[in-house]
Amino acid sequence: MREITFKMERPGLVKAGDEVHVSEKKTALNYSYIIDPAVAMSGCYKVNERIKSSNGIVKNVEHNERGYYVIVEFDE
Repeated sequence: MREITFKMERPGLVKAGDEVHVSEKKTALNYSYIIDPAVAMSGCYKVNERIKSSNGIVKNVEHNERGYYVIVEFDE
């Protein structure tokens, strides 16, 4: 299992146990991922760190002073 953290701007869009679909966005040097439909966004990953699966399960939603973070498990 592989865990990826996504930044979410508003609470309540997903919850633990939800299955989510992610889409990949490519820039010149990196890849980033968005939980569809525009729920949360990941950081940047290099080519050798790309996510191979397009679906994952929300493990947890955390809140701190910087915002909401969604931890998603991918079967890789």
